[in-house]
Amino acid sequence: MARWSFRLETPRAGFAAVEALQPVIAEWAGRQHGTLSFRLTQVLSGHGCFGKYLHSVARRELSPACHHCDCSEDSAQHTLAVCPAWAAQRRALTAVIGVDLSLPAVVRSMAGSDSCFTAVATFCEVVISRKEAAERAREDDLHSDPIRRRRTGRRRPAYHSLMPP
Repeated sequence: MARWSFRLETPRAGFAAVEALQPVIAEWAGRQHGTLSFRLTQVLSGHGCFGKYLHSVARRELSPACHHCDCSEDSAQHTLAVCPAWAAQRRALTAVIGVDLSLPAVVRSMAGSDSCFTAVATFCEVVISRKEAAERAREDDLHSDPIRRRRTGRRRPAYHSLMPP
């Protein structure tokens, strides 16, 4: 625990997530509820199906704009707390964890309560799966910019050739 805390004092990336986790690190590590999922981790880390990430890191979008509203930057925090496209899911979330949807408040509530952890995880699963479906539709659009087209890669065909018929 001491080594983990020490490493988090000088993070190389994920500053927002580290800042949110540090005040409750012992409580988070000792919790007996909730498991992190792929989509939940995307929201907590900011690395995932967000315009900001897809533009600046993955280089898959021409701009960091949100495709679900007219906001100029789609980030994990925008998705969690602001984007009107997810208002219904956000109402269900705030009914359980409260109205403060800052990352530190969300992590604190997740660490302290199984019902809060489940509410955040459910929000992330529903919203991020819909954002991923919309991203796949944009990638499959034959008229879209080449930067957005889905990459086929070499791994998937090579892996499938090894599978029995």
